[in-house]
Amino acid sequence: MLRKSFGILHQSTSLARTIHTTAVCNEIRKLARLRVVDNSEIGKRAMAEGKPPKCIHVYNKQSVGMIGDKVLVAIKGQKKKGILVGCKQFQKPKIPKFDSNNLVLIDDNGTPLGTRIHVPIPTILRTILKEKTQAKGADYTKLLGIASRFV
Repeated sequence: MLRKSFGILHQSTSLARTIHTTAVCNEIRKLARLRVVDNSEIGKRAMAEGKPPKCIHVYNKQSVGMIGDKVLVAIKGQKKKGILVGCKQFQKPKIPKFDSNNLVLIDDNGTPLGTRIHVPIPTILRTILKEKTQAKGADYTKLLGIASRFV
C-alpha cells in the first residue's frame, strides 16, 4: 500500500511540473535580458552574437525598471549604463507597452553611445527625462535629440 500511494504521489508531482502556475515575469529586475536599440558598436556586436545585455542593477527604490529609469547592464564582459526606452510590462495610462524591453546605452554623464535610435520611443519620455535632467544634473536631452520617431 505504501508503494501504491507513493506511485500516485509521484504521478501528481510530475503533472504539476508540466503546468506553470505563476505568471510570466515581464518586469525589468536583476538578470532580465534587454534589447539594445541604438547603433553603438558594443550594442550591435552583442545583439548580432545573440548575447543580449543583462540587467545588473536598477537605479530606483523599487528595484523594478520603468520607462525612463537608469539601469546598469553587463554587456560583452563590460559594465555599461543605459536608459530604458520601452518595457513589456503593464504600463500606466497613456504610456505604450512594447514587445521587448528596449535600452539605449549611455556613458556616465548621460550622453548616448550611439548616434541613432532604431525604434520609436514614447513621447512621455520627454517629460520624464527633462525632470531627471534638472534633478540629477546629467544631460539626457541628447538622447531625445537622436530619436527619430516618437509614439
